[in-house]
Amino acid sequence: MGNIFHGGGDTDLDMSNGGTAVFVDAMMLAISDLVDEPWDYRFAALLALQDQNVVGRGAVGFDLADIDWGATPAERAHAKDFVLRTTDLALARHRWEELDYEAPYAERCLRRFRDLVEAYEPAPSPDASRDGRFPGPAEAAMASCVRHRILNALPHWEGCVRCSEEWG
Repeated sequence: MGNIFHGGGDTDLDMSNGGTAVFVDAMMLAISDLVDEPWDYRFAALLALQDQNVVGRGAVGFDLADIDWGATPAERAHAKDFVLRTTDLALARHRWEELDYEAPYAERCLRRFRDLVEAYEPAPSPDASRDGRFPGPAEAAMASCVRHRILNALPHWEGCVRCSEEWG
């Protein structure tokens, strides 16, 4: 069993459960140091909600079409740029020394995700008929785990993705 992140059309990023956990860890380390705007915190919440230790193995993933990229071309450009910068920072192995494991295949998944986002052309609003859900402003990942310095998925659950690994 694995997880799928849809990029639009027939483009997907399929990852094993272990690959997904590493992907989320690497992205959360990067995103936690880059967030600045309200939308950034909403995207951080989306990533934090991909925590398989809480949700379950093989039960995460999202479609880029389900993300509220913004109403204006400038908002969509900012959002896409933020996701690309976050992915680039993760690809640079930002804070990976804090991981208690080696991540030999993470770069491949991060590059594939970056390619999906780079090629994706965000629409003004997500298709309301889709079952995915992008966190709203009240669900933004505004709290940070003091111990790990990683944003939490509050109000959904306490603790960051690194904390939940320790609970498991």
